Amino acid sequence: MSKVITLRLAEEEYKAISTAAEAEHRPISNFITTRVLEDIEASYYVDSIEMAQIKSDRKLLGKLQAGHLDAKKRRGKFIG
Repeated sequence: MSKVITLRLAEEEYKAISTAAEAEHRPISNFITTRVLEDIEASYYVDSIEMAQIKSDRKLLGKLQAGHLDAKKRRGKFIG
């Protein structure tokens, strides 16, 4: 189900977003939604090159596995 939100923008921000959305022939709401979701994906998930580097680092994989096992056994302390 769709949700409606209110977004307060300065005039300059609105003009910049509106111009960019218009250039892509999309409504402002679709433009904003698409860009935000792209940013989330880019900043929260690992791309294929980075994942290949992680998988090729045996020392790192060992540490990750040990940390996972410790967490499963509830060993160690949570530092937040």
